[in-house]
Order: sequence, then C-alpha cells, then structure tokens
Amino acid sequence: MGFVPRVGKKMSSLPARGGVPAHAGRMVGGTGAHATTPSASHPPVLEKEGSKAGSVILLGALKRLLPALLLVLAAGFATLVHAQDKQAEYQLGPGDTIRVLVFQNPDLTLETRVSENGTISFPLIGNVRIGGMTVARAEQTITDALRTGGFIKQPQVNVILLVSRGNQVSVLGLVSRPGRYPLETFNTRLSEMLAIAGGVAPGGADVVILTGTRDGKPFRKEIDMAGMLINNNLQDDIVVAGGDVIYVHRAPMFYIYGEVQRPGSYRVERGMTVRQALAQGGGLTPRGTERGLSLQRRNAEGALETLRPNMDDLVRPDDVFQVRESLF
Repeated sequence: MGFVPRVGKKMSSLPARGGVPAHAGRMVGGTGAHATTPSASHPPVLEKEGSKAGSVILLGALKRLLPALLLVLAAGFATLVHAQDKQAEYQLGPGDTIRVLVFQNPDLTLETRVSENGTISFPLIGNVRIGGMTVARAEQTITDALRTGGFIKQPQVNVILLVSRGNQVSVLGLVSRPGRYPLETFNTRLSEMLAIAGGVAPGGADVVILTGTRDGKPFRKEIDMAGMLINNNLQDDIVVAGGDVIYVHRAPMFYIYGEVQRPGSYRVERGMTVRQALAQGGGLTPRGTERGLSLQRRNAEGALETLRPNMDDLVRPDDVFQVRESLF
C-alpha cells in the first residue's frame, strides 16, 4: 500500500497567491487564532481611531475659537450697556426737588427745589447753577465749589432726586387729555407720551408735530404715527425731552355737496380716491351724475381752481366736490 499525503494540513500552511497566507484576510479585528472578521457588531479598529482623531481635532478648534467668541460677546454687551446708560442720563430742571448730602458734614445737608433759572442756594457757596446737568455733573459742580472755596479739603457730595417736576412735556391739540406731564422715566418715547395723554382723540390727525430743543438748537419734526406702526418704522418713535411740545392737529378733511345722499365734511383717509369720496357721501342721488362732478382745489400759489377730476384721482385735504343735477 502506497503513501497518501494529508493534503488538508499541508494546504493550510501554504502561502496564497502573492505570498500572503490565505487566512491573513481574517486578521482585522485581532491577531493569531483569535482574529475575527469585520462585522456590524465589531467595527474595524482603524475606523474607530479615525473618528476619535476627528473629534479631538474638532474639540481643539472649538477651544481655540472660544476665547475669541467670548471677547466678541463681551464687547457687544459692553456697548449695549454703555448706550443704555448714555440714554438713561437724567438732566435736572426747574421744579425738581433734590437732597444734597456731604459726607461727615450733616450740617450741610440740604433739601431744596431747583428754581426757574436752574439754580439752588447751598450753604457756604451760595447760588449754584445745576439746571440742565445730570445728577453726577451736579455732584461734581458742588464738590468743586466746596474745594476751591477752601471750605472742605476733600468733599464727597451726593445728590438725590426726590421729585421730578422740572422735565415736563406738553401734549396739546386733539388728544383725550391735553396738558403737561412729567417724564416718569428717562427714556420715554413719543408713543408712550401720547398714551399717557389718553391717545389721539376722534378727529385727530395721524401726523404728530414734535417741537423742542436738542443740543441747544430748535428742533421740530412731523411724525406719521399711523404709518410708523403700520410700516414698522420704529426709529421714528423718538425719545422726548423736558420742555418738548407734542401737538396733534385735526385730521385732514374734504367736503362734498350737491346731488349726493349725505353731503358734508369727511376725513381724508390714506390713499382715498374720488370714487371712495363719493361713496363716503352715500353715492349719487337719482338726479346726480358723475359727469356733473367738479372739484375746487387750491394750487401751490393758494389760488382756487375748478377741475374735472377722474374717479381714480387721489383726494387731497380741503378738496371741495360738487355734484350737479343731470339735465336729462
């Protein structure tokens, strides 16, 4: 009987094509006899290491950017606080009641009212003008007067505002409660002031006239309150100041008479056309005709002109319409 070689055992030790053992392809998850084939439950080690490396790089980048982001946020916050503080500065005015305290000098404590010319009478230094100053500026002014006068070497002065009566705003015209109102807050806006006065009364115009003084110069501005709110132009809702005058004029009107159902005067609405004005007057009577419609309007020189309007023309304030009777 001849010799028969054990092929299975020999073949397992023979190298595969290319000089690589046949079982080398299975040695991914481990080495030697415990090597496993990659599967969903056993992901390759190389992929895990790549994910960890990417996470480390991302965290490093975030750590490098974090100080810069915090610096930008801090700068923005500081700018916002500075703007609010600048806006919130209150200026003392005639009628304000204040209390002045000097540290370790109780005999100099004074509670007084700012006079109409913006001054107060303070012990030792006499009249001091503080009208138009902020509280901090008034404190510094009194401090300098006590120091330069030789009364106190290092005075520490505190000024406390007790009653704010000096900074008042007058609201006039067609509002529910016209009168003078104190500025209860330091950044009261035009819309808030109108609300304090009860709002615009029926028959009042949409345009409000604001007059006053800004930076020592006369100030006047016409603000379309309705347009501001409708179009969200809140930048026109400006902050009012002491001494301002808010005036609400009557709403613009047009007039219609002749062969219409309800002749009379009516408010000019936004974008109102001649056709809408006729509808406001109730329309034509059975004897009226559109061909008999005429318009009386003043030109730029103030002269009265008689026109033949189109139905889609816009109505202007103080227009006068006449509807004549049809001849047939």
